[in-house]
Formats: sequence, structure tokens, C-alpha cells
Amino acid sequence: MDAKQEVLQLLDEVLSLKGRSAGFSLDSALLGAIPELDSMAVVALIGALEERFGFAIADDEIDGAVFATVGSLVGFVDGKLAA
Repeated sequence: MDAKQEVLQLLDEVLSLKGRSAGFSLDSALLGAIPELDSMAVVALIGALEERFGFAIADDEIDGAVFATVGSLVGFVDGKLAA
């Protein structure tokens, strides 16, 4: 499974989207567009990303731009995996 599919699956699981993430594209807006993605959900999603992909995310690596779109989140994950 590629990073995009993994990220979409995590979004669906963590945010309880009940399959809605299957219709998301890389351009789909996240932060501010999905009511389920509040500050507590961001924290849960960060933990899920760390667990699923096996990397650590430092506080200074996270800002709103990472969660702006599916593509920005996938790009962040790809960057962490390449490091």
C-alpha cells in the first residue's frame, strides 16, 4: 500500500469518517474543511502516523500547512519516510 492509501485509511480510522476518505484526492482540503479534524483529532492523527509509519514527529515539524490538504499530509509522510 502506498503512503496516500495509508494516510487516507488513517484519516478514516482516526476521524471515524466511515469510508468518506475514499473519495478524497490529493487536493482535498482537510484542516478547516472536515469538522472531525479538530485540535484533539490532530494530536490523535499525529500519534497514529507515528505508530503506523514508525517515525517520530517533533513539535516544531507540525504546523497548519501539513494538514492543509491530503497532498500536503502525504508529502509530509513521504518526507519523513525518506529521511
